Order: sequence, then structure tokens, then C-alpha cells
Amino acid sequence: MIGEQFPRFTLARIRAATLLMPMIVALQNSEAADMIDLSNATIVTRAGDLSPPEQMAATVLVEEIESRTGIRLNVSTEWPASGAAIAISTTDVPPEWSRAPLPNREENGADKLRDGYRLVVQNSRDVWIIGADGRGALYGAGALLRNLSWAKGKAAIADDIDIATAPAYPIRGHQLGYRARANSWDAWTPEQFDQYIRELAFFGINSIENIPFQDERENSLMKLSRRDMNRELSAICARYGLDYWVWTPADFDLNDGRLRAAALDQHEQLYRDCEELTGVFFPGGDPGSNPPELVLPFLEDVSKRLQSIHPDARVWLSLQGFNRDHIKETITFLEHESPDWLGGLVAGPSSPPIPFTRNMLPAKYKYRLYPDITHNKLCQYPVPWWDQAFALTLGREAINPRPAQYAYIHNWFAPYSDGFISYSDGVHDDVNKTVWSSLGWDPKTDVQTILVEYCRTFFGPSVAEDAADGILALERNWRGSLRDNGAVEGTYLQWQRLVRSAPRLESNWRWQMCLVRAAYDTYVRRRLIHESALEDEANAILRDCGVRGADQAIVQAQNVLDRCLEEPVAPELRRRIVKLCEMLFESCALQTSVEIYNASGAERGAFLDFLDYPLNNRFWLEDEFAKVRAMMSEEDKQARLIEIASWEDVGPGSFYDDIGNPAKSPHVRRSEDVFTEPGEEAQPSPTYWWWDSGKSRERLSWQSSMNWPEAVVYEGLDPDGDYQIRTTGYGQCLLLVDDERIAPRIDGIEIGMFKLFDVPAHALDDRKLVLTWDHPIDEGELNWRQQSRLSEMWLLKR
Repeated sequence: MIGEQFPRFTLARIRAATLLMPMIVALQNSEAADMIDLSNATIVTRAGDLSPPEQMAATVLVEEIESRTGIRLNVSTEWPASGAAIAISTTDVPPEWSRAPLPNREENGADKLRDGYRLVVQNSRDVWIIGADGRGALYGAGALLRNLSWAKGKAAIADDIDIATAPAYPIRGHQLGYRARANSWDAWTPEQFDQYIRELAFFGINSIENIPFQDERENSLMKLSRRDMNRELSAICARYGLDYWVWTPADFDLNDGRLRAAALDQHEQLYRDCEELTGVFFPGGDPGSNPPELVLPFLEDVSKRLQSIHPDARVWLSLQGFNRDHIKETITFLEHESPDWLGGLVAGPSSPPIPFTRNMLPAKYKYRLYPDITHNKLCQYPVPWWDQAFALTLGREAINPRPAQYAYIHNWFAPYSDGFISYSDGVHDDVNKTVWSSLGWDPKTDVQTILVEYCRTFFGPSVAEDAADGILALERNWRGSLRDNGAVEGTYLQWQRLVRSAPRLESNWRWQMCLVRAAYDTYVRRRLIHESALEDEANAILRDCGVRGADQAIVQAQNVLDRCLEEPVAPELRRRIVKLCEMLFESCALQTSVEIYNASGAERGAFLDFLDYPLNNRFWLEDEFAKVRAMMSEEDKQARLIEIASWEDVGPGSFYDDIGNPAKSPHVRRSEDVFTEPGEEAQPSPTYWWWDSGKSRERLSWQSSMNWPEAVVYEGLDPDGDYQIRTTGYGQCLLLVDDERIAPRIDGIEIGMFKLFDVPAHALDDRKLVLTWDHPIDEGELNWRQQSRLSEMWLLKR
């Protein structure tokens, strides 16, 4: 039976059944080892019919070493008479070369497991890549590239390298949905997809998921139709021996027989188009709102069409959007009917808690994670306590290397699962993909090692360690208050030094993404400091309206605010950002602007369009000025201007908190660290709202909120004082003062309206107040956008 509450679930049962973790035998420090020159090596492959991935292993080495060094290695089925050999083989079909056999690794059978490989140097000359199967050989080739010391005209590897390893999790992949909503690969050719999928395989992925027909929009950037590109992606996966999945929601009413039949026909056409197909993922919601009594029979019909063409493929279902009754009905169906056509369940955003689902799921079914690694706010895993200035400008889908946070999230949830295929909508999250790929292979790999291999592979050994530190610094740029984070400037200087040391990387899109983030972060911080000072100066003028007169104070305050337009900060840095965005569009089709680069929407990575969005309350003040001018009484005008000017400056003995702003919420109890429990039990963190296509003129403090803070704490209060609490937000506010529920005396429920509470005198006896909130119990079925929340709080001493 499924309980009324999602139960907590210990890791003991899952960890007892966890798949064999990778076994890395030994990888000596390559800097301390002697190096073997591979610049004249011969790649030796087995003769006869080879599996596609084993064939591709040799092709990958030839092409990737040439692209890095300019050296094109020869390929032969015969061992070279002289010079080094890079031998590619598999344990399931031994080669016939007349070479001494490699010693067995009795203490480690990892290279004998599926997808496993051994990469080892023999006799300080020859490199062996021995896959447990063809795909293992491909991963061994990727390992060689990750450990290759290279430069133009040079290729070498440490002579003591000996790695034997197999993946921890059987499902390791990423969604590359070819659709207009994507922020980059909607403009790609099949050749670009081939290259990117190859590069993902360097780090051990075995699955690619496409979105073949949901969201029928197309755009002028698309090189092929959705159907034709689906064929290409399936064929690419077949060439590399990778699993191919498709994401196929039903965003229509399954009661409609005509639409249902048409969807089944569309599925069958899709399956016939696919050279390779492993899994069909059907999300229960997001999009779609069909109940399980309609979904499950539809999926059974889907499976009949699927398995008549791809007998080994299976259907997968997520419980996204299902309510408790729907979840119970689905689990009961699986327990009683035990359908063989279902491969397992998928944990996506808005799914039930991962531990709960794993605990309820019958043992015969697998459980796949579907983590959102592509978004920064209004998402499954938001940046904790992100500064609002970034939320307003970089937005939901900007370039977002978050290696430490995503490594923590992966390793928190992975033991419950059989692996993952991530949700991604572009190349902007490329670092996050690499982190998940690497940890899906070996969850014990530390983040710095992953990043050094990433940078060595794509940037070169000469800058690998410094660039890895630079990527970590980009993630730290997003921690806490931006105004107080002087390290942002240091990160920018670090990347500028890297630019000077590696001019050859100017056209490298991964390099360009790091550069534009370093510049953009710095530009936003400089603007934030400048525009905040202008608002402070304008407010000082407004407070002096009794001397200046209301209308004259407005004119003078507006002139101050307009200085951000007349005397913009860091114009050279701004021009550099614009240029880098142009270069990114040319190099990888990253669409950073709706108008300039045809981004599918302002929220879809179009951060260039928000480069100049106000980081103070200029828009709101301008609108308030218009209202004040319309007032009839000078007295009323001055009263309102003083209220506006004193919004945050409430005088001695009183306190103000902008609840969602890490720089202006000193009394909010919070954790800004990424290492807090993720998922449903994460520490409370602000929500940054998306109004008016990101160009809202509302007060900035209303554009963020929490529901609800862990606590707001005031210390050292006057025990004889008379205090009131004032709040803004939306909906209900079930406030507790030292665990005592307090009813509001004024109860505004709309955004920007005040609630007012009197603080009981006895609560001040210990000179301290701890404010907490009960969660409304009548909002469980409301969309999260309509749920109550808190934006601002004042403790006012009368």
C-alpha cells in the first residue's frame, strides 16, 4: 500500500543493490611519468568484421588526434615493424597479432564488464585499448584522448598509465531535442550533431534522447525537418553503438479517439524511421494532463507498435504531474499486472520524491533519472540564493557551469537509480553534461579531476589546470551577494590571462562560453554597484522634497537615475560581450538574442537582450513619479515621495529585509551553500519571477519571493519597545512569532499590498524574535504560481 505521505527512505536497501562501482586500477601522475611519443604511432585494429563502435574507436582516434595536433596516424590490421602501436581490441574476440599477451588483472575484472575497458602501456612503447565489448573500445579511445598530452605536431602519453574500469550505472545520457525551442542545436547540421555526440562519448555516455515531434514549431535556422533529423540522430547513435531514446509526450486528450489513433500512427512511423531505438520515454505531465487510466492503455498500444519493429526496445513512464491517487493507481497496476513492455519509471521535474518512487517500484523495473541540468531558476535545481541581478539578466537558461552543485546532486540521487538521461536544451550546460557523464561512470571522481580532463581534451594540456580553476571560479561567481563578491573581478582577470596565453582558442565555442560568462558577470556587478548608488542618491533627493518641492525633487531624482543611460558603466566590457555573443552564434549557433540571433524566446538563453535591464528600481520609480505628479495636493505628493524614498531605510531601531535578495536579507536564516539536501527537502531558496517577458517594471523586491523562509530572526531588541511587522507578498501569510500564530491587522493579499501585524509585548522579554510560517493547507492543488508567498518584511519600532 502507498501511504498518505511520501515516506522517507534510507539508502541502505538501494546501496545494497547498487551496481558494481567502477574500479580504477592505477593512473599515475602523468607529470611525474616518462612520456611515450605517439606522433608516429600506428593504430592497429583487428581484421574482419568489427562492431560499429569498435570501428569508430579507430576513426575517432585518427580524426581527433589530427584535429588537435595536425598529425594523421596510419591505421592497419598488421602490427608495425617499428615505432609505437595503439592497439584496439576487445576481450570478447581476441586479436590474432603475434604479440605477447597482456598480463591478466586478477584483482580487477572491471575491464571485462559491459562497456568496460583497459587502457595500458606495454613495454614503454605500445598502447593497448582493450574493450570488454565494442563500446568499451570506444570508451577506451575516449580515455586516451582525455589523458593525451598534445600540442601542434606533438602527441604523447604517460608510460605508466594503466586504467581498468567499467561504469557504475547502465544508463548514462543526455537529451538533445531537435526542436525550435532549443537555444543552439536547432541550427545544427547532422555533422555537428555527430561531433557533439562523439565528444559526449569521450566521457562515457551511452544514450542520446531526441524530441522527434512534440512542439511542431520550426524556425528558419533548422537545416533539416524534424523527421529527417530524427533519422540522422538514430543513425549516428547506431554508428557509435549508443542507445537512442525518444521523448514523446501526449499533450492532447487521450479520450479523443481520432487524436489517439493519429498519435499511434505517428509513433509507428517514427519507429520505422529509426535505425536504432532503445527507449520511448512518455512523461505523465509537463506537458500533458492525462490520468493513468488513459495513459497506461495508450502506452500498451504504443509498445505493440514499437516492439513489432524494435523487439528489444521498451516504453518508460514518468509520474510527472500525477497526483497521489494517480501515483497509487500506477504503482498498483505495475504490482498486479507486471507488464513486460514497460522498461521502468523516470524521475523528472515535478515527479514524486525519488526515494519514495524507488521504494514503491517493483524490483523488475529500472528507474531512470531525468535531471534538469539546463536551467538556473524556476526549475528543478535552482542556483541557491542566486543574486537577483543575475536572475534578471542572465536568466533561466544562460551559460551555467555548476560543477560542484551538480556533482553533489548526482551523487545524492544516483544510488536510487539505474542511471540518467538529463534534460538539456542547448550547449550552454556543456560542463554540467560532462560532470554527470563522468560521475555516471565513476561517482567517486572528484570535480577538479573531471574539469582538468575536460579542459585538457578541449583546450589543451598547457591551460588545462588553470582553465579548470577558471570554470570553478565561474560557479563561485554565483554564490551569494554579487555586490559583496569581489572575486567576480578576479575571475574575469583570470580568464583574461588565459586569453593572452592561448590565442589559438579564440574560435573554440567552449572557450568562448567561459569568456562571455566571465565578462558578463563582471559587467553586471559593475552595473549593480553603479545603479544602486544612483538609486541611493535619488532617494536622498526625494527625502528632501519638503525643501525642493515635490515636482522639482522628481525632476532632479529622475536626472540622477538617467545617468546610467547617459554615462554607462564599462562600455568596452559591454562591447566585448556583444562581440563574444556574435562569435558564439557563428561557432556553435548559440542564440543569445531573440531579435539578433532568432532565439526561440526571451527566457531561452537570450541573455544579450537583458544586458541593460535596470538593476535598481528605476522603472518602478518612474511609474510612481507619474502617479505622484497626478496628485492634487503638494502635501500628498511629498508624503508619497518620502514613503518611496524611505522604503528600505526605515530608521534606527527598525529593520528591513528584501526576502529574496542575499544582499538585503540579513535576518533571514538561510544556507547559500550548494551542499544542502537537494530535491524536495532542499533548504528554502528564493523564487525569481518571470513577468512581462522578463521586462517587468514592478519593484525588484516584488519580483522575488519565498514560500517560506526557514525563519527570520531579530536579536538585541528593546524589551520595552512597541513593534509592528509589515510584509508584502501574495496571498496568505500565516505568521508565527516565537511559535505563536499572529493574525494580521491589515491583510493585503495582492502583490505590493501591505500586511500589518502587532508584536505581542511578552514576545520581547528575551530581546529576540524568531518568526516562522505555517504553510497554507488549502493550496495543495493550486498551481505553484498561485500559491502564497513572502517578498518583503519590516520590523518597525513605533
